[in-house]
Amino acid sequence: MQVNFKARNMEISESISEYAIKRLSKFDKLIGADEAFVTMRSIKDRYRVEVSIPYHGITIRGEEEGYDMYACIDLVTDKLESQIHKYRSRLIKRGRNRDTVPPVETVADEWVEDVVPVREKTFSTKPMTTEEAIMQMNLLSHSFFAYVSSDTKAVNVVYRRNDGGYGLLVPER
Repeated sequence: MQVNFKARNMEISESISEYAIKRLSKFDKLIGADEAFVTMRSIKDRYRVEVSIPYHGITIRGEEEGYDMYACIDLVTDKLESQIHKYRSRLIKRGRNRDTVPPVETVADEWVEDVVPVREKTFSTKPMTTEEAIMQMNLLSHSFFAYVSSDTKAVNVVYRRNDGGYGLLVPER
């Protein structure tokens, strides 16, 4: 498994990187993940570890914050493992049944207002169902997720409502 490290406000020691690689290697055996992206940062006296594992069109993501870097690595790998066990049957099924539809490229539109966005993020996606989009949103621990509908080929947005349910935004035709 290829592990890519990124450090912010700190240096990653050899022992920390070896420990993270050792802990993340179980995901290679568990789901056959090829690579993982690890971001470690120091914020005053605390550490934050973020791990993203791309897996056949979805991303499994977890983050933890604490006073000990090794404990953060343990906690985030445990969190990722529990996510995988929770969605294991769906993830394995998706891995075996890869869609042959190529990913849809997103085109960044120009910002027409005078206000400049704080952060711009581009991503490629492939058509998916609403259930797959909700699963992806939960795996990323986000409150919303934009995706291309496999039925209408339009960009839809699913979001978590305050009452615990899910909402769906569909553009008019």
